[in-house]
Amino acid sequence: MTTATLPLKPITEDFKEAVAFALSQNDVTRAFVKEVVDAGLRNVFLIGCGGSLTASYPVHFLLETRAAFPVFQMNSDEFNLRRPALLGEGSLVVVSSHTGTTKETVAAARYARSAGAKVAAISRDADSPLAQAADLALTYRSEDTVVAPKGVLFGQLGHALLEFTGAQGDYAALRTAFEALPDALYTMQEEGEELAHSIATALADEDMTYVLSAGPNYGAGYGFTMCYLMEMQWKHGGSFHAGEFFHGAFEMVTEDQPVILFLGEDATRPMAERAKTFLDTYTRKAHYVDSRIFSLPGVPEAVRGDITPIALDVFVTRLARHYESVRGHDLDQRRYMFRVEY
Repeated sequence: MTTATLPLKPITEDFKEAVAFALSQNDVTRAFVKEVVDAGLRNVFLIGCGGSLTASYPVHFLLETRAAFPVFQMNSDEFNLRRPALLGEGSLVVVSSHTGTTKETVAAARYARSAGAKVAAISRDADSPLAQAADLALTYRSEDTVVAPKGVLFGQLGHALLEFTGAQGDYAALRTAFEALPDALYTMQEEGEELAHSIATALADEDMTYVLSAGPNYGAGYGFTMCYLMEMQWKHGGSFHAGEFFHGAFEMVTEDQPVILFLGEDATRPMAERAKTFLDTYTRKAHYVDSRIFSLPGVPEAVRGDITPIALDVFVTRLARHYESVRGHDLDQRRYMFRVEY
């Protein structure tokens, strides 16, 4: 049983500043994208590892849904080893790494440029090896506030790609929404504290937790499972697509099986609602994170579905902090990562 606890760490002090700094790079992002499109954009690759890969799920969903060009998403080392046939001139490769030193991702950036692709990097610092290997470096300068500005940088790039390739969209409303994010996402974290505490308290001692999500929100669920439960809390977790859940994994649900389900406001919400109906019936340990509970002040109602994947991803960071506090297990504690050769 959990006995030791740690003080709950507050919302990061530089949260609004880091998000605002990401927003300030919209003009340079748009100029770069316009240049790439004018030169003959053929396809887009979204490349990263771990949390930097999960951060690209919303923009991957966005582009696959609305873009007239193909978009691919894959782990950095798979990209390097697979050597996609469609990579070359006319490709835009977006690489992401928090430190900018992830060796597979730096190698991916260099490989992409050698193949004739344009490369945009998203990382903490402009002088990182990854940033230096790219044609465009987008940064957020923070060690503590990472998920929200990454979501903003990916989102701005994705919407610029859509706009400059002629996809229909309410880009004015989207810009209004993005400009509201420093305050809206901060407020969202405050609004979610009670829910995050209740989930962490209820599931702190559970042996295995299943996490369900879908569409642009899949990154939030998968990232919470792998990066936070498993990497940072050393707890067993399984992440499943809410639609795929009914094709195998749901057989493991009993009345005592803990499940966390993320529900967004995009086109894939019906899959999450179907999962909720099942969980309401067959387990007493289901916990729901529904983006509809967040007010997101300043975000126009019509484009909430584009913003709520970022909001759910940010909520996950607070949920992890509550686990840290309730369980007394520091999120920075590691057995292997950054400690041994691997």
